[in-house]
Amino acid sequence: MGSFWQIKIYRNKFIAYTVFVVAIGLVLGLMTCAVLIYQWIEGARNEAVSAFGRVESELQYDTDRIEAYMQRIYSNDRLMTDVRYFLGNTAEGYLTSRLEYSLYNEPLVSFPEDMRAFLYSSMKGDLTQVSLHTENGANLVRFSNSGNVSFRFGVPNTDEIFRENLEKGFVYRKKLSDPNQISRQIGEFRFLIGSEPLFRKILGYKLDIAAAVSGTGEVYMITGMDHGTQEMILRAAEETRNSGFSSLGGLKNVFFMNFHSTKFDYRLIMLVDLSHLMREKAGILATIVGSVLLAMISVLMLISYNMRDDARFLKHIINSIKRVKTADFTPNSPARYRRNEYGMIARELDDMVHELDKHIRTEYLLKLKQQETEMKALQHQINPHFLYNTLESIRSTALLHKDVDTADAIATLGSLYRDIVHKDNIITIGEELELLQKFLSIMELKYPGRFYYQIDVEEPLLAISTVKFWMQPLAENFFVHGFNPSSEFNLLVVNGWEEEGRFVLEFMDNGKSIPEARLEEVRRCLDSREDAPVRSIGLKNVYTRLSFFYGDAFRMEIENNEEAGVKITVIISKG
Repeated sequence: MGSFWQIKIYRNKFIAYTVFVVAIGLVLGLMTCAVLIYQWIEGARNEAVSAFGRVESELQYDTDRIEAYMQRIYSNDRLMTDVRYFLGNTAEGYLTSRLEYSLYNEPLVSFPEDMRAFLYSSMKGDLTQVSLHTENGANLVRFSNSGNVSFRFGVPNTDEIFRENLEKGFVYRKKLSDPNQISRQIGEFRFLIGSEPLFRKILGYKLDIAAAVSGTGEVYMITGMDHGTQEMILRAAEETRNSGFSSLGGLKNVFFMNFHSTKFDYRLIMLVDLSHLMREKAGILATIVGSVLLAMISVLMLISYNMRDDARFLKHIINSIKRVKTADFTPNSPARYRRNEYGMIARELDDMVHELDKHIRTEYLLKLKQQETEMKALQHQINPHFLYNTLESIRSTALLHKDVDTADAIATLGSLYRDIVHKDNIITIGEELELLQKFLSIMELKYPGRFYYQIDVEEPLLAISTVKFWMQPLAENFFVHGFNPSSEFNLLVVNGWEEEGRFVLEFMDNGKSIPEARLEEVRRCLDSREDAPVRSIGLKNVYTRLSFFYGDAFRMEIENNEEAGVKITVIISKG
């Protein structure tokens, strides 16, 4: 990462990207959490609506059953009579009156038993108490949780047992009129629907905090007693809205829902404690936060990776421009070009540097070295005695033999020197081999019956460009240093072939080997870039000319053969 931090434009861009990614991540994370919280609250709202609807339907059912029972009392004379006995007597008076006025051929009718069988059972235990009041007092019937009936007679109307509150339940009042004179009221029924059995039916709903609040401010907690005091319920009861968010100070925030009953004077209030909800859903929220954080880190790492590569290519481009300015055309380390504009620019610049280097090498340095080489060749390589001795040999042969071969040898020599003078400095390897073959033909004439040569070069090498007249010095080294005049078989072999990624030319003879110390000296001489005088001037000049022409694609190796002679290998890399 340090590579792009050093470049101001990338440093500022990365900071901007970081701020943008973090902002987007926070927004997405908050939006996702908000959507989930909204869905959870909507789920709680749906549960609350269903719970309130259940309570209201139960109350409606209970009041309908009470109304139906009142119609039952008015339509059954014997039941009405028993109700009047129950209303105006003590327990002993009630039992005595029932027995006194009953007929032997009719079963006894009991108002409490009839009410338990018809009303209590159908109301599924919601009915906990029924009292029948007059101005003097009241008699009441109580139902236990198991459905057992108990009685109390002569209870004052002001007794605590008749005080109405949500803890006990909801009182449904019905007047008891004289069936013979409807306008005359003889008493009042008070049916108590218990809060505990009624609200127990909604405990199966997913309610965080639920309570019933009466018109006087009494609170009956249904669920959520473990959340603390009733402060949250009372605060929600003061709200004029039916639902919404409410803050109780600090981090205590709730979502409240108010439901007003149409049957009784109470409200059902449902609360969702947001802090409790967060703790309950902490695993899901933590997963979302972790996912968003991981996504932000991944995006920033991807941005960092791309910026690092772009910065590296930018530095590569700058360095390439600096190298061009300072005329430094040494090969640069190969770059892994990216498929974008930076990669295109870097690739084009590298190609431009390579082409400039090649152009300068071929058009300027090569010409200078060529001139220098030609001067040295005139001074050192092309020994005048070679020409004189060769011509003398041809003349002597012609005098002795007087054959056509002499004319051919002279023609070959003339052709060789014409090619040397008139051909361009840059020719193909095929043309260079033709020059070598003419030279070797002359040497066959010079050493008849003692020198032989063989040239076997594959077709792909013949079209490769090269400099002129560099193979002849390699062959001449054999005649100067390795040729054995006393031997009847002196052989020079030139082989050329193509390998994967390179071309190979091999010059091999069977003459004298080079001593190891001298061989190491020659190798050091070839590797040296200095122009100091050396003993292997011909080989050094060939190596220098080829190095300037091919650059790093050229390599020359020199070694002794296992049996006899020397092998010089010229390697030219492809591309």
